[in-house]
Amino acid sequence: MSERVVPGPVQDSGGIREAVCIHTKKIYDSCRDKDCIEDLRVYPTRTSQAILDRALSVRGGRAELLHAYIDVEPATYNRGFYSVDIRYYYRITAEAFVGGGRPAEVCGLAVFDKRVLLFGSEGNAKIFSSRDPALEECCCGRTNLPEAVIEAVDPIVLSLKLSDPCEAPCCPPCGPCPPPTGGCSAENDLTEIPACISACFDCELTFEANCRRLYVTLGQFSMVRLERDSQLLIPMYDYCMPTRECSGSDEDHDDDPCEIFRQIRFPVGEFFPPSTLPGMEEDDNGRC
Repeated sequence: MSERVVPGPVQDSGGIREAVCIHTKKIYDSCRDKDCIEDLRVYPTRTSQAILDRALSVRGGRAELLHAYIDVEPATYNRGFYSVDIRYYYRITAEAFVGGGRPAEVCGLAVFDKRVLLFGSEGNAKIFSSRDPALEECCCGRTNLPEAVIEAVDPIVLSLKLSDPCEAPCCPPCGPCPPPTGGCSAENDLTEIPACISACFDCELTFEANCRRLYVTLGQFSMVRLERDSQLLIPMYDYCMPTRECSGSDEDHDDDPCEIFRQIRFPVGEFFPPSTLPGMEEDDNGRC
């Protein structure tokens, strides 16, 4: 059995100069997911709600992932595992047809919750650092929970649909909503959102149940991982010395702009669209 490698010079077998100790994040567990989120309610702005109440149909649509709130809690029934609760906040934009004119743009908020279970090992030590606040401000070390990291792209809008309103007068643009009349429930599906999310919309959002509703189906790709601070022993090849010279010096301003333009390659691809798209393959007959 070979001896354990310790920090210090090592035998040069592949350009490795020495083994060094570093402090970094070690990934203990990770997963990827492809969620099809069906009939997710969209909470429109007041202006958009007034348009939806008169709309005949909606089309198109795009979704932007604004933020993902993450909460990590130990799984009491499974030692070393943690539940990761994620809440995605989306800005949904679509086109609503009111009459024979041009479609009007509507915008609103959609929220999706999911939970994953990942292994994050155990750690009972409390963590203190010289970068932490002073003793008067904080006298407790950080708990040694693993850190959850979410990587996600903007989702794909798969479908949109309108739902008939309840029997009640609807909300005027950027004004207060009247109480529901009839058998419609005034209870909101969503009661509170962060101020930074509200600031992403140019008008107040409406969460009333007595107006016409918009639903969206999204396709979301994401990756989730649990990390911990770790000291790792790794091989070192050399120091990372930059090889490219810095640009932006004073003499750069004296360059001839036409000469700089001549050095730019002609964008042939912009004038001749490709016959196939990335991910498409052709058979022997040239068909995709």
